[in-house]
Amino acid sequence: MIKGLYEAHLPVSDLKRSIAFYQELGLAFDHQVEDRLAFLWIEKDKSWLGLWKTDKVELDYHPSIRHIAFQVTLEDLEQSVEWLRSKGYQPRKAFGFEPVEPFVMPHDGYAHAKIHFNDPDGNSLEFISKLDNPKKLTNRMYLSEWKKRSERNE
Repeated sequence: MIKGLYEAHLPVSDLKRSIAFYQELGLAFDHQVEDRLAFLWIEKDKSWLGLWKTDKVELDYHPSIRHIAFQVTLEDLEQSVEWLRSKGYQPRKAFGFEPVEPFVMPHDGYAHAKIHFNDPDGNSLEFISKLDNPKKLTNRMYLSEWKKRSERNE
């Protein structure tokens, strides 16, 4: 029945600033409802992000209410730290990893490489790319180390 995620929503304090922020990340503005809600396409005609202007952005962070992970290519993820910084945004520490490069969280037959950062209201964002894990690596590590270990003939 479910084919994918169509929309997700985040609280923001300044709708105009947030629209500009997400457009700079590559989302395409679609429409605005009065001065309180805007929709931007993550993937045109497939999934979008709703931004709600509210004074409730000061809610304590919890990933279940203030977190979105954007799927990106591995190549884009490898450039993400530099790309974010070039736009004036700072990646942040997550899961014990300093934001010097993406890191990998492995699972049995796959893994996820990721980098975390925040929007202007402190909503948690991440760029993420799924990886194969044919060697069934189990340790979390930076992406550069993952690639070295994955390429070794052991």
